[in-house]
Amino acid sequence: MASSSSNSTIAPASSWQQFYQLTKPRVVQLIVFCAIIGMALAIPGLPSSEQWLAILAATAGIWLVAGAAAAFNCLVEQQIDAKMKRTAWRATAKGELSRIQTLSFSAVLCGAGMALLWFWVNPLTMWLTFATFIGYAVIYTVILKPLTPQNIVIGGASGAMPPVLGWAALRGDVGPEALLLCLIIFLWTPPHFWALALYRTEEYRKAGLPMLPVTHGSEFTRLQVFLYTWILLAATLLPFLTGMSGRLYLVSAVLLGLGFCAYAWKLWRNYSDELARATFRFSILHLSLLFAALLLDHYLLPWTG
Repeated sequence: MASSSSNSTIAPASSWQQFYQLTKPRVVQLIVFCAIIGMALAIPGLPSSEQWLAILAATAGIWLVAGAAAAFNCLVEQQIDAKMKRTAWRATAKGELSRIQTLSFSAVLCGAGMALLWFWVNPLTMWLTFATFIGYAVIYTVILKPLTPQNIVIGGASGAMPPVLGWAALRGDVGPEALLLCLIIFLWTPPHFWALALYRTEEYRKAGLPMLPVTHGSEFTRLQVFLYTWILLAATLLPFLTGMSGRLYLVSAVLLGLGFCAYAWKLWRNYSDELARATFRFSILHLSLLFAALLLDHYLLPWTG
């Protein structure tokens, strides 16, 4: 950690950097990646030139709306972010960007993204993406997060939507395959976020948020993480069992799933903050590699449906 004297010599972030950070770029990257996987799996082979245009437009549109939702989240949680070490650096938490600036930025991104999806992709994708915005920015952030320790479980539905958005962008409908991918992310979300909440419990407590470790304690939360990883492992086998993917994906899903379960077991039986951090980091790797395996399997062993 840098000393206070060295911090004073660091030049403040530019306005563009401040606005960019409001979009939570690392989170949005994972969202867009999962949406792209949905697009790829929606078509049996390589995209045509027309489909490439739809993919590019859908990727940009989903990124813009996801960034708008993240910025709106920063606006709503401005006071909470200021109390938490993990988020106190945000421009909204530090008061470097006003509420009007942040709201306007979010509105512009959301409007541009929805226009792009409406005119260059299809109305269904636009409405589904807007519903996801409302689910995360309003239902989760404003209502669920300060109200119930099950906020992550219920609110995870909106965060699980990217593959559905990608599928709808290329197919114009919501197929069962897309819903299966949605289910996987939905079940992945609680152990992912609870691992983070475990080593940030005191910050959440001070911020007044009823996260599960705050309301039910560390041991109960760790047990829930462990149980969810096994349910998640079972769900990740469904793409193979339904004929959506092949053996390459199956092997990847089993190895990644067992790895997540092993982290969760150690976290439950012998807790440390460092292990919780490692579990959180592995959860991101788990989902990224799982969906990458789906993509690789899709092109190595193409399926029609």
